[in-house]
Amino acid sequence: MQTASKLRPFGMRDKIGYAMGDLGCNLSFQLISSYMFLFYTQCIGLSTTNWAWIIVVSKIWDAVNDIIIGGMVDRHKLSQKSKFMPWIRIGAVGLVVFTILLFLPVQQFSQLGKVIWCLVIYGLYTTAYTMVNVPYGSLHSVITEDAKQRTSLSTFRSIGAGVAVVLVMLLPQIVYVDNVLSESRVFLVAVVFSVLSFFVFFALRRMVTERVVREERVEKVSYLSTIQSFFSNRALLAITIATFAVVAFHNSSASVNNLVFQFYFHDAEKSSLAMIASYVPLVALMPFASSIVGKIGKKRFIVIGGLGSTLAGLLMLFLPITPDTKGMVLYIAGLMLVNIGGCVFQIIVWAIVADCIEMSYRKKGVREEGSLYAIYSFFRNLAQGVGSAVVALSLNAIGYDEAASVQTDAVSSHIKTLYIILLIAGLAVMTISMKFIYNIDFRQERAFANEDAAPAGPQ
Repeated sequence: MQTASKLRPFGMRDKIGYAMGDLGCNLSFQLISSYMFLFYTQCIGLSTTNWAWIIVVSKIWDAVNDIIIGGMVDRHKLSQKSKFMPWIRIGAVGLVVFTILLFLPVQQFSQLGKVIWCLVIYGLYTTAYTMVNVPYGSLHSVITEDAKQRTSLSTFRSIGAGVAVVLVMLLPQIVYVDNVLSESRVFLVAVVFSVLSFFVFFALRRMVTERVVREERVEKVSYLSTIQSFFSNRALLAITIATFAVVAFHNSSASVNNLVFQFYFHDAEKSSLAMIASYVPLVALMPFASSIVGKIGKKRFIVIGGLGSTLAGLLMLFLPITPDTKGMVLYIAGLMLVNIGGCVFQIIVWAIVADCIEMSYRKKGVREEGSLYAIYSFFRNLAQGVGSAVVALSLNAIGYDEAASVQTDAVSSHIKTLYIILLIAGLAVMTISMKFIYNIDFRQERAFANEDAAPAGPQ
């Protein structure tokens, strides 16, 4: 392994360029996470039951194609200049096209036609997303080998995702008309976001420099060997479990928060305030993340944040959150505290994943970045399907009527309680996994950061 000389030194241009990648991915991902369920049930006319099985089937395919595409990225180099960028270019085009088609108003279709349309287009979208996200997740490995610089890339990746989140936070002011979701406005937003993401991915390709050059040899590694590498890596298993919980119960419940404001507080546009407040901890912590990690370590940072947020969520269950302005203020303040743990996780999760994958290489002496990241992404995407299905079926169980413009007081209250419980579940599992399963302690983190990047060889 060697580092290419005579290249521009690592700097802010790389960080901003790398952030562009997650901005591009999340312009569609956050839109879909927050509004696809609402769009297809409230505007297109799908039942929550149909939505649940569609999303599960789609996410199973999404999880499977992660492994397939991850293996393709590792085994087929499409360009001599870059291992990862050609795949990102191909996937970015599909991401633009299928995001637009996914929000095309098709309410005139029959119920079967709606099901087929949603299933097929969403399946194609997830394939394109994987073709971007898997190589993008591995791209950091050829930008720099320095552990601190990789942590900064993870931080800027979170900034890129955060910009997309902020844009989605503002959407309730646009997509709701008289407390009703407008299918035409959602479609217009999908078009704008898709076009913007195309230019953002172009910026990624222009700004990032791949300066880590490895003596290339075709790695004759079987899928079975990669799977064995994954399941023998305790740290990678721990962060995967934590990610599964956060994505399934914390992130996938974003649409429920919109329902809380639409039906409990009777003001859907105010959901923007809750979303903004939820990300205040992200903005506050991000400038200090590297310093905090340097003092207490990644593991302890996540555990402390997760434990505090879990306790805050439990407290919210007993607070008198009434469906008025006073109750809304209390609810928004509570969400700000509950989301501290999720924000900490978002800031440093990619640096942890990078450490776990690098550890596998040092043990085996074989490069499997794409494949290992793909297996991690497999469970991340499976979590999205599980989470979306749990949300839909839970709403159905508490009596939510997707065709009604008004819910009963009891159902509206249950929606609020359901959202808080989902947040608590995700944070609690995340905290337990990182505390008791993740096995890279602070001393090992510091030693790992100072070690030479040469592999230790198979052990």
